[in-house]
Amino acid sequence: MHYLILWNALEIEIDENKLFFPERVVRLIKADRAQLSGLISCCKYIAEFRRAPEPTGFFNDLSGAEQQEWVKELLNRTEFKDSNSYICLLDTGLNNSHPLISPAIKDDEALQAVNAAWGFTDHMGHGTEMAGVAIYNDLKDRLLDHNSIDINHGIESVKILPPKGENPIRLYGAITEQAVALAEISNPKVDRALCMAVTSPDYNTEDGSPTSWSAAVDSITSGANENGEKRLFFISAGNVFPKELSNAEYPNSSILHGVENPGQSWNALTVGAVSNDIQIIDPSFKDFKPVANVGQLSPYSSTSVTWNNKWPIKPEILLDGGNMATNGVDYTECEDLSILTTNNKHLVRPLSTILGTSSATAQAAWMAAQINAEYPGIWPETVRALLVHSARWTEAMRKQFCIEDSKTKGRKQLLRSCGYGIPNLEKAIQCANNSVNLVIQGELQPFTKNKMNEMHLHELPWPKSVLQSLGETEATIRVTLSYFIEPGPGEVGWKDKYRYPSCGLRFDVINSNETLDDFNKRVNIKMRGDDKKDSGDGHSRDWYLGVGNRDTGSIHSDFCDDLAINLCDANHVAVYPVVGWWRERAHLGKYNEKVRYSLVVSIETPETNTDLYTSIVTKIANTTATEVTIPS
Repeated sequence: MHYLILWNALEIEIDENKLFFPERVVRLIKADRAQLSGLISCCKYIAEFRRAPEPTGFFNDLSGAEQQEWVKELLNRTEFKDSNSYICLLDTGLNNSHPLISPAIKDDEALQAVNAAWGFTDHMGHGTEMAGVAIYNDLKDRLLDHNSIDINHGIESVKILPPKGENPIRLYGAITEQAVALAEISNPKVDRALCMAVTSPDYNTEDGSPTSWSAAVDSITSGANENGEKRLFFISAGNVFPKELSNAEYPNSSILHGVENPGQSWNALTVGAVSNDIQIIDPSFKDFKPVANVGQLSPYSSTSVTWNNKWPIKPEILLDGGNMATNGVDYTECEDLSILTTNNKHLVRPLSTILGTSSATAQAAWMAAQINAEYPGIWPETVRALLVHSARWTEAMRKQFCIEDSKTKGRKQLLRSCGYGIPNLEKAIQCANNSVNLVIQGELQPFTKNKMNEMHLHELPWPKSVLQSLGETEATIRVTLSYFIEPGPGEVGWKDKYRYPSCGLRFDVINSNETLDDFNKRVNIKMRGDDKKDSGDGHSRDWYLGVGNRDTGSIHSDFCDDLAINLCDANHVAVYPVVGWWRERAHLGKYNEKVRYSLVVSIETPETNTDLYTSIVTKIANTTATEVTIPS
């Protein structure tokens, strides 16, 4: 109350929304230099001032000529670099003459259509809007920035939707396969992120089980029909429409709206949306307020809360999808709460807006392109793992969905609403002194005929002396395992999670006070499916999600908070197989196939002067994987 009196005395306008962080509360205010000076002198708890982001409506209110001036200024400080990293949009086509897009198109063959009669140009606008986000990520931020910008990836487009009418449902999968093939034939030797924000709510499964379209995506990504060539694929989760919030209050509207076909894909990263904008300046919306607060699940985002627990966690990650506005009765889109991007009709107005899981999916593909540019030739499984491994939930998400903080209720709902959270590109690409990602790429043969075959045991080069010196400082160990499954042939048996994937992989970390021999024995028992519970000789680590939540789909991620000294012994991790159709359907002759995997393991301490990185690098040359054959 004291601060409200102070703000009123200084005639400072303050927004009623608040953001809460550890030891910080963030408020949005409107003040001039004198008012800020008065606030500093009167309030000793002010930590810092930051300029509020410009609402998207500012750019939409500009005339077409004024928008053109902003575009020219941006292009004058943007350099489009040669790169082997590409994003391929499977959408409504692309307007290649847009000045913000054309420099990212490397050659004429980058623009294609599944049916040549459709033409490659954008008949609807959505593909061009996707391109603006896929190229620039945050176009509004790029326009407001004054620094030089490097674009280090190219853009491709394959049109998968006809200008008139619709594709037959039976051809959805075949059209997607054909689109990918066209892109690869025209430019075969690049690191490509496939991006598709086209979904169907009408031909869906309510329980999360596979569809023919999602199975086609799994076949494409696993390379099941093409010599095992793996592919990185991003799919939007599908959007909740504003009218749905009139029937079910947010966020129940998102809980009830299941992820849309083909978002059930095991191998693709399905992308949901988070809200980052709450400021509305459009006078026609004076009686409206944002539906979600900053850091909450976007009202547009669908979830997998209502799915059967045996099917994958979807969406896996969230990125900015904008926000809805409401006057308490009506729910609607709002440009101020949308994402700025490129307009299909650029000669009239070069800038437009996009929202929902479409913009989020384009951002995810942009992140992947940055990783591919940084690490040429990196496996698609690894890019996928790094994005999930770097993701974190906001405090707002936890408060929304994890009211009852238990594995079976709150944490499960948080996971199936928000996936693993918002990925952090810096965390995915770089290692800081107090946080290190250890990335292991491996391949194992899970089965022989009718039997389990082998597991891998990795020794982790943690700096034991450094962790011991930290004593009771809290630290976090995080593990992410990513691999691609081959979908079972035919739809018979797809309702059984052991008949759909070719095989499953799992990870386990040695327990405290558990010998390596006992750890081997325990994992062997789990591989054979003989265990009823985790009964290691040592104390089982308290994983946040637990096996009941994380062991679905084909990417598994979990973390454990513990004292640094207790993580000294977390120095071995096992990757082992579980049953899939390669073994169960031996007559198909696939039991001797191998599966690739990417394992990311990190250990993180609070922001201190602790140097984990140097200590680990000195040991990493000696890190090895041990193949363990399972006894009969």
